[in-house]
Amino acid sequence: MKFVIQRVTESSVKVDDKIIGQIGKGFMVLIGVGQEDTKEIADKLIKKMIGLRIFEDENGKTNLSLADVNGELLLISQFTLYANCKRGNRPSFIESGDPALAEKLYEYIISKCKENVPVVEKGSFGADMKVSLINDGPFTIVLDSDCM
Repeated sequence: MKFVIQRVTESSVKVDDKIIGQIGKGFMVLIGVGQEDTKEIADKLIKKMIGLRIFEDENGKTNLSLADVNGELLLISQFTLYANCKRGNRPSFIESGDPALAEKLYEYIISKCKENVPVVEKGSFGADMKVSLINDGPFTIVLDSDCM
């Protein structure tokens, strides 16, 4: 499982020119699910993500978590995080999780995040989405279950 976390001042996602998810200060997170991923793996990444202290305190140090700044989440499914570009110029996506499993885990991640974060918005699984964001910093963190 992979989470690409971007600290944002605002972010939104559109489907068919209609905004379906929008947040202010917080994290816009691209979520990729692999073939071997489970709820237990998701739980580890969720805990790490929510606990990340990457917001600045009064001294300009990155000491504050999402909860400390009343941050919001925008969670977007992104199977292309598992693109394999080792051979040729056309990416292979065979390492991505089965769509049924991936959607189930994506919805699980959303529900678990809602237990800890007051504002959780989402994209639309499998849809053609247009994502907008203002990356604050820029600040981007990649959490990969293979590295944890």
